[in-house]
Amino acid sequence: MRRRSLSVHTRLTLWYAGALLAILVVISALSYSLLAWSLAQDVDRSLLALAGVVRDAPRGDAFDETEWWLRDLIDPEHQLFQLLGPDGRLRMRSWRLRDDVLPMSPAARQSVADGQAAFETVLLHGQRVRTVALPVHRSGRLVEVIQVGVPLAPTERTLQRWIEALAILVPLGVGLAAAGGRVMARAALRPVDEMARSARRIDAEALARRITVRGTGDELDSLAETLNGMLERLENTFTNMRRFSADAAHELRTPLTALKGTLEVALRLDRSGAEYRAALASALEEVERLVRLAEDLLLLSRSSAGPESPRARVELEALVLDVADVGARLAKDGGVAVRVGSVDPLAVLGDTGALRRALLNLVENGVKYTPAGGRVEISIAAAGGEAVIAVEDTGPGVDPGDATRIFEPFVRLD
Repeated sequence: MRRRSLSVHTRLTLWYAGALLAILVVISALSYSLLAWSLAQDVDRSLLALAGVVRDAPRGDAFDETEWWLRDLIDPEHQLFQLLGPDGRLRMRSWRLRDDVLPMSPAARQSVADGQAAFETVLLHGQRVRTVALPVHRSGRLVEVIQVGVPLAPTERTLQRWIEALAILVPLGVGLAAAGGRVMARAALRPVDEMARSARRIDAEALARRITVRGTGDELDSLAETLNGMLERLENTFTNMRRFSADAAHELRTPLTALKGTLEVALRLDRSGAEYRAALASALEEVERLVRLAEDLLLLSRSSAGPESPRARVELEALVLDVADVGARLAKDGGVAVRVGSVDPLAVLGDTGALRRALLNLVENGVKYTPAGGRVEISIAAAGGEAVIAVEDTGPGVDPGDATRIFEPFVRLD
């Protein structure tokens, strides 16, 4: 059982939705990365600024006074700080740390020893905390280390909300785009559907119909014009086939009728041997006529649809002399002279039999329609790199209005 494939507008909608989904996924991933980087930069800048404020602000001598001053200075969300001595011992820490200490990795300690601020992300009670350790130097020596930390939970919640928003907006956007794309695809392909319906109404009996061209000059108009051209060629082909069939039937009916009549007359009564021989001779003539007609029909069919005949070098002078000799014998009883005019020694590539048959047909027609005392002349000349064989006669000629029809099959003019 043949599987039914998806329609074009459905495939276009799916391709459009898939491409849009891929683009939105890439954009979402990039936006998430950019937002995460931006938030991380903001956290680091705020930590560094806070540590700098703590470093540069004046402090009292009492420990409790300093602690309360720092508590008032630092936002409750940022009350994870501690002051370390140059030996790394804890001097003071925020009350939120209680008995905990902000950890510091060996790499961070080395950066502080080198006089540089050290940023790192540490775990405190299962929570990620971003910290900065800022060394404080006075008179060229390290006097303390300020370490400030901020929980990353707010930043992570922001990123999580962004992911949730993307999880809703991306499918919603793809769905809306797919619905809109389907509507646009249907609208864009509606002319194609109309052309398909018009084409289905066209059959062998209505080949004169054509597909409507909208006049927009776009690809669909080009497709309609192409289909109309194909329909015109098909119409001409069917017309020629019908004409060929009718003409062939007409040509075959005459010799068959004559042959049937001859045989019926011969069989109606007992005849003498001479009468039977005359009837058989007449029938043989009709049979020969049928054979020639069948050969002509076969030749016409092959020339119209079959492959080209093999070509070989043809000496035109010898061909013309042969045809002129045959024409002279045909014209002997009609009082028509067949002669050869000026002949250039030319040769062409072609089918000798087909060229001889075509030339002999022209000569036979000239002999047939030229009055007694007239002439038929054959000549060969070179013209523009081509060989031209001309058959001229002194007959009535062809009406200019019928000149375009003389090469149609089975055409007989008055």
